[in-house]
Amino acid sequence: MKTFGSLHRDPSKGKIAGVCAGIAEYFGMEIWLVRILTLTGFFLLAPPFFFVGYIAAWFILEKKPHGFSTKSRNEESASRSSHNRAQGKGWHNVSEQEPEKVVVKSKVWQAGEPPKQAFMDIKQRFAKNETRLRKMETYVTSPQFHLNRELNKL
Repeated sequence: MKTFGSLHRDPSKGKIAGVCAGIAEYFGMEIWLVRILTLTGFFLLAPPFFFVGYIAAWFILEKKPHGFSTKSRNEESASRSSHNRAQGKGWHNVSEQEPEKVVVKSKVWQAGEPPKQAFMDIKQRFAKNETRLRKMETYVTSPQFHLNRELNKL
């Protein structure tokens, strides 16, 4: 399991206060699994402990800030360096944001996409990039491009 920088509660994904959603995101697990473990602990192990613990986490943990990134420091620095390299000559991405990485889960309880869904997402991205490349090739091989290039040389 992979941990991230800080633990927050995530009310946007939560059912009550977002405590289970925050814990699931922190440990890289599925939210449903953390909810099941919490309910199991509440009903079978020590109901007062889990009830007080959940309420305490509700008040102690801060809400997840809007736009808070769950990337590790190494991933952030790598994405910044690749963004800086992309500022050179040539074609650039149209969008300001980099596309999210497709995370494939290898175990049922891990957060991420099942392999079949991840494959479909990657296939869609590839198809979108291919159509974009075809449009660029069409423009570069057109007489309009050659005419614009000759006018710019003057």
